[in-house]
Amino acid sequence: MRVKRLGFGALLLALSMALAACSPAAPAGSGAPAPEAPASKPANEQAAGPTEGPIDVPPAPQRQDGPSAVGVPEQSEAAFRGDLQRSGVYRTHGPGESPHLKWKFSTGDGVYSSPAVAAGTVYFGSRDGYFYAVDRESGQEKWKLKTGHAVRSSAAVQDGVVYFGSHDGRLYAVDAASGEMKWTFRTRGAADDSAAAGAVESSPAVCEGVVYTGSSDGYVYAIDAASGKEKWHFRTEGMVLSSPALADGLLYIGSYDGHLYALDAQTGALRWRFQTGDSVYSTPAVAGGTVFFGSLDGKVYAVDSRSGRLKWSFRTAGAIVWSSPAVEGGVVYIGAYDGNLYALDAATGQVKWRYWTGKKAVYSSPAVADGIVHFGSRDGCLYAVNTQTGRLEWKFQTGAGIESSPVVAEGIVFCGSEDGQLYALSDK
Repeated sequence: MRVKRLGFGALLLALSMALAACSPAAPAGSGAPAPEAPASKPANEQAAGPTEGPIDVPPAPQRQDGPSAVGVPEQSEAAFRGDLQRSGVYRTHGPGESPHLKWKFSTGDGVYSSPAVAAGTVYFGSRDGYFYAVDRESGQEKWKLKTGHAVRSSAAVQDGVVYFGSHDGRLYAVDAASGEMKWTFRTRGAADDSAAAGAVESSPAVCEGVVYTGSSDGYVYAIDAASGKEKWHFRTEGMVLSSPALADGLLYIGSYDGHLYALDAQTGALRWRFQTGDSVYSTPAVAGGTVFFGSLDGKVYAVDSRSGRLKWSFRTAGAIVWSSPAVEGGVVYIGAYDGNLYALDAATGQVKWRYWTGKKAVYSSPAVADGIVHFGSRDGCLYAVNTQTGRLEWKFQTGAGIESSPVVAEGIVFCGSEDGQLYALSDK
């Protein structure tokens, strides 16, 4: 089944109708982890067949000007999933066992964007079409910027500039302190001013003066961070809502054509592509020479970062994997439509534990900090689970489902909700 993410309410309706027959995995006990829940086959025995595996037939990239060197990535001040490798790991601590609501900030619609925290400010977008900057400690608004459509993209902050996309088909570069516009880049699909055609839901990665992002027009873009001019673009055969990961001079990104792509970050040339059984919305995470990601075919994949060869795949109990993985200490943490957060051995794909939230999907991508994995669920709860045991440490109820991915910064967890609020939880 190929799921197309063309609209917000339409998507959720389509998922609920098309996947109604798919039941989540039965829990060992309500709200408790179910250890050792194996895939239908041993994960490392699911070899690539005719419809999954690397394909080395590259379409030629379209260059606009000279290359920019990308070796070991210089990390952004703040980025989706915490770093350019999209590890989902935050080298800080979150709140303790009984967090309290520090503040919440109201927008005009659902908050699907994941926050970025830099220099005492939290940056995020809303489906109301605004991009917001609020004070980290007080939750008071510093500034907001109106775009032409919903903002589901998560921001990157680098050298005093915030970069984010909008469903109006533009990538924005905005002064982080004032909210003053520096430039906008309009995607090829948005040339006819159709918001759906060139929407930028992909969360940008900024590395050595270049901004990388994807678009629903099917292209991956490299844009000069200072001028907003295109450097190169690469065309896939489906929407690119996944966000780019960068490691060792390569850019990794998924497409709705069912492939994970590895591109040369300097030139946009295709190094390899790996085919899955359905669309790839999940943002890849790169660790230890392996790229980890999920697919709407219901599987989690681990492929060699250089060759694109399959190392292992794991089939979840649900129909799709929308969540993006977090990788730390040899463990891959990822959510699934079946309501589980899975902890998988990074080397083998075998289940270490799983935590079942109930009958609602886990689209939110986990954030790992100080031995705790934080994630949201469509049941409206933000969860904190022990990474070693899979046991619940705490959970917090919001007013609607959570697709936003939490961010942890100096004792505070920030997360958006479909109720239109951005939440900040802490011990104080």
